[in-house]
Amino acid sequence: MHIRILSFVLLAALSFLAPAAQAAPYAAIVLDARDGSVLHSRSADTPLHPASLTKMMTLYLAFEAVESGQLDLDQQIRISRNASSEPPSRLGLSAGQRISVRYLIRAAAVRSANDAATALGEAIAGSEQAFAQLMTETARSLGMTQTTFRNAHGLTANGHMSTARDMSTLARHLFYDYPQYYNIFGRTSTSAGVATVRNTNRRLLNGYRGADGIKTGYTRAAGYNLAASAERNGERVIAVIFGGRSSTWRYNRMVELLDMGFDRAPSRVAVVRPGRVAVGAVMASTRPMPRGASETTQLAAAASLVGNAFVSSANAATSETQTSSTVPLRISTSTSGQGAPMAAPRPLPRPGGEWAVQLGAYRDADFAESVLTEALVGVTEPLVGAHRSVGQTVVNGVPLYAATFIGLSENQATATCSSLHAQDRICRMVRPNG
Repeated sequence: MHIRILSFVLLAALSFLAPAAQAAPYAAIVLDARDGSVLHSRSADTPLHPASLTKMMTLYLAFEAVESGQLDLDQQIRISRNASSEPPSRLGLSAGQRISVRYLIRAAAVRSANDAATALGEAIAGSEQAFAQLMTETARSLGMTQTTFRNAHGLTANGHMSTARDMSTLARHLFYDYPQYYNIFGRTSTSAGVATVRNTNRRLLNGYRGADGIKTGYTRAAGYNLAASAERNGERVIAVIFGGRSSTWRYNRMVELLDMGFDRAPSRVAVVRPGRVAVGAVMASTRPMPRGASETTQLAAAASLVGNAFVSSANAATSETQTSSTVPLRISTSTSGQGAPMAAPRPLPRPGGEWAVQLGAYRDADFAESVLTEALVGVTEPLVGAHRSVGQTVVNGVPLYAATFIGLSENQATATCSSLHAQDRICRMVRPNG
C-alpha cells in the first residue's frame, strides 16, 4: 500500500515537473526607445525561436515596399496555394482569391495571420524563400546580427532564430522608420476586408497606460513571446520577452518590465534615431517591370529599391549605367543552391541569334543564380535546352546581377514568361537583336 502511494506521489511530481523541463528558455530586454540605451537585459543575446515576432520584419518590408512604390496599399494581391495553406492563426484566404495589400498588412499586424504574412512576402519578393533571404539581409542592415529568417510568419523552422536584443532593435526601427504606419499596431480591432480582426495584444493595449504596440508570438518551441512599446510623458520604453510560460505570465512580466523601464529611464534624453548599414548581399529588387520596359529602366528601378543605405532612389531614377541585353554577361561556374552545375560560358544572343528571358536584377550573384534555379523547378518544360547566365552591371555605383536564361526559341521564351507572370514573378523577353 505504501509503495503504491509512493509511486503515485512520484508520478504526480514528475508530471508536474515535465512542463517546466520542456519550457522554452526565457530572455528579455528593456530599452529607452529614444536613444536605444539598455535599461535591463537577461539572456538578450541568446538565439531563440521568435515565433510571430517574425512578422515585425515582414511588416517592416511591407511598409518599405509601399513607400518605395513597389506595392500600393490598394493593389490587389492574388493569394497563392502556398499562402492559403498556412496553418492558424489565419485570415482564411483561399488560393486564387485577391485581396488588397492594405488588408494583408492589417491582418498580419493585428490578427497575426500567417496566410496574410506569406502573401505579403510573396508579393514583395516573388516567393517565400526569396523573401526570407531579403528579411535576413535587411536584418543585417539594421544591425540584427544574430537573426536568420526562414519564412514570413514565424512558425518553427530549422535555423529560424533571433534574440531579444535583435527584436528590440527591429521594434525601434518600426517606430522611427515608419511612424506613419506604426499606429496599426495599436488598434484593438480593424477591418481586414473579408473579416474584422481583433488584436492578439489587446490585453496589454487595454490594460497598460501608454501601450501602443507591438507584436505577440507563440509556438510550442518559442513559448509566449511579446515585443511591446509604451509612451508616458515624452518617455518611450520598448521591452521584449522570449519564452513566457503563459499568456497571463507574459502580460504580468511585461507590465513589470515596462514599469522598470519608466522607473530607470531619464526624464530627458536626446533622441538618437536608429540607422542602417550597408551589407554585401542584399537583394536589390524583385519588383515586376511593365512588360516591354527596357533593361536599363528595369535595372534602375531595381536599384532604387535597395534603400538609402545602398543607393539613392531619386538618383537611380535619373542616373544609370547604360547597359544592353546584347552585352555579354559574366557566366558563373559555381554550383547552384541545389547543387546543380552552372551552364558552360556562352555569350548572350546577338542580332539574328536566339531569344532570352531576364528574371530580374539583384545585388547578390548567388541570389540571382537561386532565382534561376527556382524558375527551373516551376517552369521545367519551356526551359529545356536553355542556358543560365548571371551578368554584372552597375547602376549609379551599385553592382547588380541580371538573372537570364539564354538559347531559347521565341515559343520557349513566350511560354516561360507566361508561366512566370502567372506566378506574379519577373520575366522579360529579350529579342535576338536586343
